[in-house]
Amino acid sequence: MSSASPHSSTARWLAEFIGTFVLVFGGCGTAVFAAQVLDEGAGVNMGVGYLGVALAFGLTVVVMAYAVGHVSGGHFNPAVTLGTALAGRTKWSDVGPYFLIQILGATAAGAVLLAIASGKAGFSAVESGFATNGYGERSPDGYPLLSVLLIEIVLTAVFLYVILGATDRRAPAGFGPLAIGLSLTLIHLIAIPVSNTSVNPARSLGVAWFAGGEALGQVWLFLVAPLAGAAIAGLTYNLMFPIRPDVDRGLAQHEANDATA
Repeated sequence: MSSASPHSSTARWLAEFIGTFVLVFGGCGTAVFAAQVLDEGAGVNMGVGYLGVALAFGLTVVVMAYAVGHVSGGHFNPAVTLGTALAGRTKWSDVGPYFLIQILGATAAGAVLLAIASGKAGFSAVESGFATNGYGERSPDGYPLLSVLLIEIVLTAVFLYVILGATDRRAPAGFGPLAIGLSLTLIHLIAIPVSNTSVNPARSLGVAWFAGGEALGQVWLFLVAPLAGAAIAGLTYNLMFPIRPDVDRGLAQHEANDATA
């Protein structure tokens, strides 16, 4: 998930916009429309629940990383952009534009979700929560600020370690998007009851804009915590798993041999 790419800036920004749009539309859309679907006659929830929402977020990352990751690096998340920049995988000149484009993509997805959801009589983004993140009374299971802060920092750091490891040149080629998508699924399975799972400031902002003052009043945590977790991973990955010069030369020679075979 590096932004190193032969593609133009415009192409990379479009890829990040589309990827972030699909992530928020698919993940938050599943939470809004499909997590709880009551069969009034049988009194049974026919929705996908937490498991379905977790899978939706993971699948969106997998499909969009394969679709446009080769163009932009497949970040779709300001925390990923920051973490990979700190690890030397993303150019610092890309950080600001990526942040902006990711937030715009997430916001566009939130706006489309609101337009669709508003077609149902009685729908309220404020009252429903609109797939926003929160702590205290806004936490799905009532977890306090400190618990939410800790889980968001820890899980974002884990997410970045997976991303940096799965896209390391020493890792098996071609499987990065699968590892990253599965890790995001696992992260959601852990954290949905606690914070409704952010690990992505753009995802949080993209729906918070439309969910009222209380959602916006808590969104700061879901900007700060994921960026802090990403910084921890970005600053420590290369220290923990340094590339040995002799191994690096061997890898380069192996790749050269494969290219000429």
